[in-house]
Amino acid sequence: MIKGLAITPPILGRISIGTVMEKNGKRLPVKDDQFTITTQAQSREGWINHPLNEELRRKPGNDKLRSIPVRVLFNEPDLNLRAEYSLFDRQSGRPVCMGNGETCRRITENGMQTLPCPSPDGCELAAGGACKPYGRLNVSIGDEDELGSFIFRTTGFNSIRCLSARLSYYQAVSGNLLACLPLELRLRGKSTTMSHRSPIYYVDLTVREGLTLEGAIAQARELDARRKTGGYDQEALDAAASLGFRNGAFEESEEDAGLAEEFFPVAVSENDDVLATTLESGKPSIASLLSNKPSLREKLHNKVISSTDM
Repeated sequence: MIKGLAITPPILGRISIGTVMEKNGKRLPVKDDQFTITTQAQSREGWINHPLNEELRRKPGNDKLRSIPVRVLFNEPDLNLRAEYSLFDRQSGRPVCMGNGETCRRITENGMQTLPCPSPDGCELAAGGACKPYGRLNVSIGDEDELGSFIFRTTGFNSIRCLSARLSYYQAVSGNLLACLPLELRLRGKSTTMSHRSPIYYVDLTVREGLTLEGAIAQARELDARRKTGGYDQEALDAAASLGFRNGAFEESEEDAGLAEEFFPVAVSENDDVLATTLESGKPSIASLLSNKPSLREKLHNKVISSTDM
């Protein structure tokens, strides 16, 4: 295994609750009131929809896709949903610092370092909203590829808090059969004083429509028994996934460099969930287009020059 490379679940596509539009020469995230399932490929018009996107919409009452039947891959909640405070370089879009409120992994002029993480409110590098909670949820849709997944990315407190609670609760009440539960991603809306009474949308995780929790647990036990009979080792799968995530400092790679566009939306409330998207290679982030502030890379470069002059 290559050291320093995070081994993450195979990705078949993306789940988003918005899109990106170009306005006055700038690419801006636009919120939506429904899910969109896409492939990992883009055209000039944007992300190419996955066939499941249209298939799920053909069901009666699903003209707007607000629920998706899913399963998670692992019994351990933190393997399905990884959430950290994240700081991305404003120009390159590459991850610079990831922390959990206690410690962080940060790229400095001296290389990768483990440092205290005071959370965004107490970190000078996080000034101006540069650092936000960043969640990545992997789920399986359909039975075509049981180890393949679709990824939902969010910087929304509401989605991260809700998904984290649901995963932990379902693991507990099912007797550690989280990966066998028939679940459903559901889009919910609410209004707050910060949203000026306009609805904001977040993602919830429930048992599938038409099932009670007791019925879902019964189905999970049946699936778990079938898997064990067939030789499926869920415990070993969780262990392999945990090892793979720990193998790298950052989950994102150079191919995901455009994720900074998610972190610097224009005129969006901090409670809103914002579409995670990817810029084409070489294009500047929204933040660099709208701000004259130096990037983190420039700050570090200037610091090195300053210390050398001294």
